[in-house]
Amino acid sequence: MINIQWFSDHPKYLASPFYIGGDSYAGKIAPFLAQIVSEGLGCYYLLLYERQLSIEEGRRPLINLKGYLVGNAATGESVDFNSRVPYAHGFGIISDQLYETILGHCQGEDYSNPSNALCAQALITFNNLISEVQQAQILLDTCVYASPLPNDANIRMKGSDGRRILKEEIEVGKLDHPPARPKFGCVTYGYYLSYYWANDKRTRDALGIKEGTKDEWVRCHDKDLPYSTDLGSVIKYHRNLTTRGYRALAYSGDHDLLVPHLGTQAWVRSLNFSVVDEWRAWHLGGQAAGFTISYANNMTFATIKGGGHTAPEYEPERCYAMFSRWILNRSL
Repeated sequence: MINIQWFSDHPKYLASPFYIGGDSYAGKIAPFLAQIVSEGLGCYYLLLYERQLSIEEGRRPLINLKGYLVGNAATGESVDFNSRVPYAHGFGIISDQLYETILGHCQGEDYSNPSNALCAQALITFNNLISEVQQAQILLDTCVYASPLPNDANIRMKGSDGRRILKEEIEVGKLDHPPARPKFGCVTYGYYLSYYWANDKRTRDALGIKEGTKDEWVRCHDKDLPYSTDLGSVIKYHRNLTTRGYRALAYSGDHDLLVPHLGTQAWVRSLNFSVVDEWRAWHLGGQAAGFTISYANNMTFATIKGGGHTAPEYEPERCYAMFSRWILNRSL
């Protein structure tokens, strides 16, 4: 829990300011973990681990939680995905007619699981249209996502464009869950290479992974993880943490169609905090790097110009500037 082993090995850092962050789906987990730490449960788990590790009794370690940040974050609310419709309309991906049809027939519906037949049909058309763009960053060409595929050599070779199998593939050997190969130059090509890097014996040895303890590393499991969902909306954790004085930064890449900034803005506004710094541009190198607004209770929202899902993958310099200013408690 919260890198317990690390804190146990390095207790001198317990007094240092501690922040929790997460992007995408981890943006749903981050406020939940921050809530646990804020309630002292993180310290409770730490004590349990200390006893197991024979670390001196009697110490009462405190994790010095100061705040948290989430990027392109899921919340468990329908707004995460429903906001794709107005976003796609605003960027000219869907027509006025389809937009109006969805508004008319999908009122009150969960767009990911509609009960209205007319709404469902309109959303099929919608999904077909947005599949024509790279949803993680709508200005880029569409790419294979480099998620695991069945262990089938024929499937593995599709899209190879006749190129020779990478030397790394041969060295690692046949993976049980090989990813699809994106076109060279696609942003997802790095995801593809990560499978071969992470499963290379030299990498595993360098990371101290004992042979036989861990199976093949897979970047994204495809519906084969044995778990049940018990964490619904995390909006209550955002409200609870910020009203108790913890700092929060919610940021979004403004070209992300997977979890659009419109949805993030909506749930941030739903907290009903008063505005303390009106919507404005924030700058890097004399140019607008995005837009930001600050609310009471130390809640800040910011967009990253050109950022996708997730923003740091596409705009690392702008994200670093945003983060470094925020972590130092400076205005963006």
